[in-house]
Amino acid sequence: MSCKNLLIISIHSGTERLNQALATAYADSAAAASHNIRCLQLDQLSFNPLLQGYQNAPALEPDLQAAQADILWAEHITLIYPIWWGSVPALLKGFFDRVLLPGFAYKYQSGKKYPQPLLLGRTAHLLLTMDTPPWYYRWVDGAPGLRQVSRTTLGFCGIKTVKSLLLGPVISSTLAQRQRWLQQAGQLAQRL
Repeated sequence: MSCKNLLIISIHSGTERLNQALATAYADSAAAASHNIRCLQLDQLSFNPLLQGYQNAPALEPDLQAAQADILWAEHITLIYPIWWGSVPALLKGFFDRVLLPGFAYKYQSGKKYPQPLLLGRTAHLLLTMDTPPWYYRWVDGAPGLRQVSRTTLGFCGIKTVKSLLLGPVISSTLAQRQRWLQQAGQLAQRL
């Protein structure tokens, strides 16, 4: 196993948050496997998540400039986020809108139907927490928050999702279940 540059992006910080515990378990296992790790906690960044078109896009705040540098540095990106209303939280969507810009994540090509992805060669893990049973979310709802991030966001930019964990229902989970989820997150990091 070779050492990789690993960027972990999570939505919620705080010791009482499951997503933070998953990020910590994943990072600890990755560090034990000698990977180089950087972490972004979106709720700790200072940026305006609103984008009202590329023509009038505001200049990137320092935290978003650093996030772009981290994405370019990374060989593997792990996203840890909750599913809200079947999709991603607004903060994550705003982060994607502001960071994955034309010229950075993809570029339009004259005479071509589809833009050229500029973040090729990177892989991703997605860890999603939800209050819906994962089987229901995947097979009945169609997993929109997973598909959106995996295919139409990361995939569009050239980042290949290699594994996803759907964890839930959180609201009725037991301590033993949450500990099992933390163990699964750690095992996923070990297999990089």
